[in-house]
This record gives sequence, structure tokens and C-alpha cells, in this order.
Amino acid sequence: MMHDTMWFGGHWLFMLLWVAIILPPFWQIFSKAGFSGWLSLLMLIPLANLVVLYIVAFAEWPASKPAAGQHDDSARGD
Repeated sequence: MMHDTMWFGGHWLFMLLWVAIILPPFWQIFSKAGFSGWLSLLMLIPLANLVVLYIVAFAEWPASKPAAGQHDDSARGD
């Protein structure tokens, strides 16, 4: 009986370690792309993580859009 309790505690420790390893890089990636860092929480949900990765990969990134009032001089051809 004691062995089951130790495994259960070790399992949760492993899961917390896994979350601490997985979330920060995805948080940074989403933030640099201009999306909310909170999307990184979806990386913990099976299948939802794939959907989010595809949406982010093929969406127009807010961070790559020029800010309001800025002009893209490369499009003028000067």
C-alpha cells in the first residue's frame, strides 16, 4: 500500500517537472509571434496542441504586421 502512494506522489512530481520544461519555450514563441502566451497552456492538452500549432504556423502573425502609422518602405521599390 505504501508503494502505491509513493508512485502517485512521484507521478505528480514528474508531471510538474514536465510542465516546467514544456511551457516556457512555447510561451516565448507565442509571445514573440504576437499571440497570447497563455496559448502555451493548450500544449498540455492532447490534440488541442496540434490544432494550435497548425493555426499559429499558418496564421498571419500579429508581430509581423507593421504598427499603425508605420510605412513599409520596401514595398515602394525605391
